[in-house]
Amino acid sequence: MGLSNIFKMAALFAASSVVVNAAEVIHGFTPDNSENQYALEAEIDKRINKQNMAEWMEYMTSRPHATGQPFDKEVAEFIAGKFSEWGYDTEIKAYDVLMPTPKVRVVELVEPTKWTAKLKEDSVIEDPTSGQEDRLPIYHSFSPDGDVTAEVVFVNQGLREDYEDLERRGIDVKGKIIIAKYGGSWRGIKPKMAEEKGAIGALIYSDPADDGYSQGEVYPKGAWKHPSGAQRGSIMDLPTRPGDPLTPYIAATKDAKRLELDEVEIFVGIPTLPISYEDAQPILDALEGPVAPRRWWGGLPITYHMGPGPAKLHLKLEFNWDVVSTYNVIAKMEGSDFPDQWVIRGNHHDAWVHGAADPVSGLVVEMEEARILSEIAKETGWKPKRTIVFAAWGAEEQGLMGSVEWVEDHAKELNDKVVAYINTDGNGAGFLNAGGSHTLETFFSQIAHSVIDPIQGISSAERIRARNLMSSNSMTRSRAEKSSHYYLSALGSGSDYSGFFQHLGIPAINVGYGGEFNGGSYHTNYDSYYYYSTFRDPGFHYTHALGSVTSRIATRLANADVLPFQFGNFARTVSEYADEMTVAMDKTRDDVSRHNMLVKSGYYKAAANIREAFQEPDLREEVPYINFSPMQNAVERLRNSAESFDTAYQAMSENGYNLSNRDVNRLDKMMYQIESKLTRPEGLPRRPWYRHHVYAPGYYTGYGVKTLPGVREGIEEYKWQETQEQMAKLAEVLNAYCDQLDQAIELMK
Repeated sequence: MGLSNIFKMAALFAASSVVVNAAEVIHGFTPDNSENQYALEAEIDKRINKQNMAEWMEYMTSRPHATGQPFDKEVAEFIAGKFSEWGYDTEIKAYDVLMPTPKVRVVELVEPTKWTAKLKEDSVIEDPTSGQEDRLPIYHSFSPDGDVTAEVVFVNQGLREDYEDLERRGIDVKGKIIIAKYGGSWRGIKPKMAEEKGAIGALIYSDPADDGYSQGEVYPKGAWKHPSGAQRGSIMDLPTRPGDPLTPYIAATKDAKRLELDEVEIFVGIPTLPISYEDAQPILDALEGPVAPRRWWGGLPITYHMGPGPAKLHLKLEFNWDVVSTYNVIAKMEGSDFPDQWVIRGNHHDAWVHGAADPVSGLVVEMEEARILSEIAKETGWKPKRTIVFAAWGAEEQGLMGSVEWVEDHAKELNDKVVAYINTDGNGAGFLNAGGSHTLETFFSQIAHSVIDPIQGISSAERIRARNLMSSNSMTRSRAEKSSHYYLSALGSGSDYSGFFQHLGIPAINVGYGGEFNGGSYHTNYDSYYYYSTFRDPGFHYTHALGSVTSRIATRLANADVLPFQFGNFARTVSEYADEMTVAMDKTRDDVSRHNMLVKSGYYKAAANIREAFQEPDLREEVPYINFSPMQNAVERLRNSAESFDTAYQAMSENGYNLSNRDVNRLDKMMYQIESKLTRPEGLPRRPWYRHHVYAPGYYTGYGVKTLPGVREGIEEYKWQETQEQMAKLAEVLNAYCDQLDQAIELMK
C-alpha cells in the first residue's frame, strides 16, 4: 500500500468513528501494517449493507435455478454483471456436464393394501415462491432408471451397524426395497451400502423425530420440516470422486472425450428416491416382522417394525440423461506486489430449487465483499498486495461439478499460484463454524476473536467456547477450559473446497454461522427467501457477521507482509490423529478377540436358542500386529520441524519481516505449496481422485471426514496389508512436508 493510500485509508478510518483495538499485532503483519489492516476492516464493516444482500437474495431465489434451467444462466449473468460493474476483470466459463432429470416417478404399495405416494411438496400461502410449477420434482440425481417390485425392509439410517442389527435377527435385504432415514451418513452412502447388501431399490425420508413436528412447529408456522417436504440431492459416489461423471480427471469442455453412461464407475446401481415423512408413514405402518430396536424409533405415530413385508412396494423411475451447460463466474482484482499469488473466495450459485440458505446466503456475502473492496479501491487507489479472485460456481449440487471442472482445467496454474481457497456454502443464526487446513488455525483464531456475535455481544470465538464448555465430548470440553483458542475442524466433502484441497493440496477453509435455526428447508422447495428471512437469519444479522469474518480472511491473506501460516497447530493435530490410530488398532484387536471368545464359548449359539431368528456369527480373522513406527517417527519429526519453523517465523516477525519482495515471494510459496506435499499422485485406495493423505471424506461416511484416511479406513475395514502400506505412504508424505518446512526455516535464517 503506497504512502498516499495509507493516508487516505487512515482518513476514511477516522471518519468512520469505529473504535478498533489494534493492540494485538495481526499474524503476518508489522505493527504499522496491522493498523492499516485494522483500518481497512473497520471500513469494510461499516460499509456492509444488509439491504444489498437481502435484495440480491430475493432476486436470485425468485425462480428455481437448478443446473440447466433458464434462470440458472440468468443468475450467473446477474452475478457477472455485478462484478463487471464494480470494475473486476470478469469472465463466465461454461462447461458441459451430465444433468439427469426425472420423467417417471412411481412409488406405490401393492400389498397388503393399495396406495400411491404423492411425491410432491405442497404450496403454502405464506411463502410466495412455494407454488411455482417449474421447480424440479423430488428426486435423487444419478439414481439409475429402474422398475422393481419387492417386499420392504426398514434399515434405520442404513449404516453398517444397522445392517448388523438386521443380520443378528436373520433379516436379509437381498432382493428387497429398503427404506432408510436421513442422518448418520451422507445420502449417497445409504443406497451404496444397500446395493452391497443385495437390495434392489431404496427410499430415503426425514423422520419427524429428527426434523419435523417432534422438534417444533413445522413450516410455515415454524422452521421444522413440512410434512410434504423432502430432501433432494445427488447420490453420485462422491467419496470416490466428484465432478462431471462423463469426464473423469479432465475438464468437461465441449470437445472433451466422454464416457458412455454404462462406463461410469461412480453411479449407484439401484433406483433410489427421497420421499417425505408424509409419504413414508403408510409404508412403514404396513411393515411387520420384529419390532425395531429402540434407537431406531422415530416420531411417526406407529410402531416401527423392521420387516420384511408384508408391505410390498412398486418403485419405478425413469430419467432424461442430458448434457447441459453450467456456468462459472470468475472475477479478479490484481495484486500490487505479488500478482501471481491468488487468494480465491468462492461459493456456488446453483440450487435444487430456490436455494436461499444453500447457497445464496453465502454467495451474497461474497458479492458484498467484492462490492466494498472495489468501492474502496476506486475511492483511495488501494490495491491488495496479492490478487483476489472471486468465483461463483455452477452445478455444485450435482457433485461439485463447476469447481472441479475448473480445477481440472487449470490444475498446473492453481498449484503454482493459489495461496488459499475460502468457501461459504451456507449461513444462518448461531455459532461460527469453520473447518480447514490447520496451518491456518492460529490465523483464523485471531479473526474469530475480532468479530463480535451480533446478538450475544461477545466475540464469535468466546461464544463457541461457552458452548464447548457444556460439551459432552471430554476433549472439546477440556480444550475450552484451558483457553479460548478457536480450533478448526477437519474438512470432509460436500462443497467446492474439495477440488482445491483434497485433489490439488491447496490450503482451504470453509466457514459459516449456524446452529440456532435448525429445521427443514435443506434441499426442499421451502429453502426460500421467505424461509431464510423469517426463520434462518431474521434481520440478516449473521449474514452481516459472516461478511466481517470472510472479508478479514481474504484481505489478511491478501495484504500480509508475509503469509500468516503457522505449523505447530498442524503438527499437534496430526499427532492427535496418529494417537487415535493406535487406540483404534488396540480397540479393534480387543473387539475381535472378545467376539471370537464368545463364538468359541457357545454364547451366541445359546442366545440363538433363546431368541428365534438370532444368528450366530462366524469367527473373525485375528488382528495382526502393524508396525506403527514409520508414522510415529514422521510425526515426531513433524513436531520438531513445526516448532522450529514457528520459532523462526516469530523471530522474523519481531525483526519486521526484513526480507526482500523476492524472498517474501519464495517463503510464501514454500508455505502455501507445502500442503501439496501431503498428496500422492496415485491417491487413496479405491479412489485415486482423492490425493490428500491427512484429510478426505470417508468412503462410508460421504460428507463426514476421515483423518489419516488411508490408515484409518484400513483399520476400520480389516485390510491389514493395506493398513501397513498406507502407514508407509503417510510417513513419506509427512517427511516430504518436513523437508520443505526445513527449507523454509533456512530461508528465514
